[in-house]
Amino acid sequence: MLGALVSATDELDGYPAANKNNQESFPVKSRNPLRRVVAASALLASLALPAMAQSTQEPLERSFCVFDPVGANGPLFAITKTFQPVALREGVMLNLRAYTDEKVAAEDFKAGQCDAVLLTGTRAREFNRFTGSLEAMGAVPGEAEMRLLYNTLAQPNARPFLIEGDYEVAGVFPGGAVYLHTRDRSIDTVEELQGKKIATLDFDEASLRMVRHVGASVVGSNSANFAGKFNNGSVDLAYAPAVAYTPLELYKGVGSGGGVFRYALAYMNFQVIIHRDRFPDNAGQVVRNESIKRLDEAYQIIAQAESEIPEDIWMMPPEDDVAEYDRMLQEVRLSLLADGVYDERAIRLMKAIRCRVDGTRAECSS
Repeated sequence: MLGALVSATDELDGYPAANKNNQESFPVKSRNPLRRVVAASALLASLALPAMAQSTQEPLERSFCVFDPVGANGPLFAITKTFQPVALREGVMLNLRAYTDEKVAAEDFKAGQCDAVLLTGTRAREFNRFTGSLEAMGAVPGEAEMRLLYNTLAQPNARPFLIEGDYEVAGVFPGGAVYLHTRDRSIDTVEELQGKKIATLDFDEASLRMVRHVGASVVGSNSANFAGKFNNGSVDLAYAPAVAYTPLELYKGVGSGGGVFRYALAYMNFQVIIHRDRFPDNAGQVVRNESIKRLDEAYQIIAQAESEIPEDIWMMPPEDDVAEYDRMLQEVRLSLLADGVYDERAIRLMKAIRCRVDGTRAECSS
């Protein structure tokens, strides 16, 4: 089944097939700083709504738990709330709940207290290891690969990969490349990371292992407090996508002596997950079909966010170093795969896509 899915990428986005047989070798400031976040959440909400439409005249009541670091007064929750009347016209009465703690949102969803939930891709791993592997270190170098990946996963024959037990990933939406933010621009090589404090998601084995792999010091954090630790100097570095730079005020941590290292450690995503027995059988596919139509909107948000980081803040790695970083991330990626953190099918699929976009990569000859 995976082979058929990989082969299907030949017909997407006009990318040539660089190497059909390649496989991973397995040892086992805008004027309104919140505008982008609001726009992104509007996109998420609009994607989810079509899947919930019902033919019955009686509204179908469903709970949708939304992770927002600010809570009910935050931009993610506020914009999602404005879609309640839209959902009602589609035959669904959405009961929204805001969560400032993503872990609690995930636990309530798992306990059946939420019919659907919005989580980051890393947190979603406990509900689907395949889609939870899409943020694998270095697995998605850029936009071209992510577009092809999303198109592939939106195909109807990809659905088996999106179902795990009672759960279905109804939508995966881009959050952008994850970059390393530093308070000190002199930290510009892997060697100089040794001993430095990095705000690290303490529930994510991949992040923990990567930080330890480079000899840095883990400072346990979560999506709600990592920015504060970076901004107040409790840590030397933090990693985040560009869409977090202005809303979470990461420029305060960067200051005049820091920078943002322009190398994609991973590619962040958000996922809408549903209890599939509480929605029509075709609900997830409807969402996925709709999401593909809106990818350009999502990438406009990401591009705008990246453009708002001043040019003199970006730190560009030398080309020779990039190849070494790619190799290092591959080592970590494969070790996590061997330990069962990542799903092998997802890792193979993303390698096939990387090589389809750029067949000159060293890994594509293996």
